[in-house]
Amino acid sequence: MNEAILVVEDEKRIARLLQIELESEGYEVRLAPDGVEGWAEFKAGGIALIILDVMLPGISGLDLLQRIRAVDSDTPIIMLTANSSLSDKVTGLDLGANDYMTKPFEMEELLARIRAAFRQLSSRTTDAGDQQQGEWLSVSDLRLNVSTREVERAGQSIALTLREFDLLTYLLRNKKLVLSRDQLLTEVWGYDYAGNTNVVDVYIRYVRKKVDEGFGAELIHTVRGIGYCIKDAT
Repeated sequence: MNEAILVVEDEKRIARLLQIELESEGYEVRLAPDGVEGWAEFKAGGIALIILDVMLPGISGLDLLQRIRAVDSDTPIIMLTANSSLSDKVTGLDLGANDYMTKPFEMEELLARIRAAFRQLSSRTTDAGDQQQGEWLSVSDLRLNVSTREVERAGQSIALTLREFDLLTYLLRNKKLVLSRDQLLTEVWGYDYAGNTNVVDVYIRYVRKKVDEGFGAELIHTVRGIGYCIKDAT
C-alpha cells in the first residue's frame, strides 16, 4: 500500500496498539502525538485515512479536523473520543468526520469502520467518474452534481458538509422511494456502522434546513413509522 493511515493520538499506549494492529492488517502507519505534528504529517501527503483523537495538545482534534476539511473533503477521518454523548459526536460529524468511535473501543470494530470508510471513498470516486460535468441528479427545482459536488435549488447555491452531501445524494438516487432509517444508516454511514439511528434524524434536519427552508415547498418528507422520502413538490 503506497498511502498510509495517519494516527493522531497523544496517548502512547493507544497509539502503539493502533500501529501494531494496523500494520498487522497490511497498512502503513504514521504516528503523530499532537495536533501540530498531525497537521504537518497531513501536509506532507500520502495519507489514505486519518484516525484522529479529539483531545490533543497543540491543536485540538476538532480544530485539526476543520483545517483538513478546509483543503481536503475526501480523505476519510475517523474520530476517537472519551466522551460518548451524541451531541459531541454530531459536532464532529457535522465538521466533516466520516465516523466516530468512543474509547475504549474494540479493535475489530475499528478495523471494520476503516474498511467501510475505504468502501465509501471508492464508491464516491466511482460515482464521480460515472458522472459527466453536465449531468445532475434532480427533483423539482433542486439539483445536485455528483462530479462537481455542486448543489443548488431555484438557482441558489447550497453548501453541504461531506455527510450531508452523501445523504442528499442517496435520497436523490432513490427519489419517490420511502427509505427507512436503518437503510439510510447502512447505505450512507456504511455497512459496518454501529451507531444510533438517531444520527439519521439529526442529519435529515440539517439537510432540510438547507434545501427546504425558505424555498416555499418541502421536498424531503417524513413517512411516519418508516423513514424519509424525497419527491417533487406538489
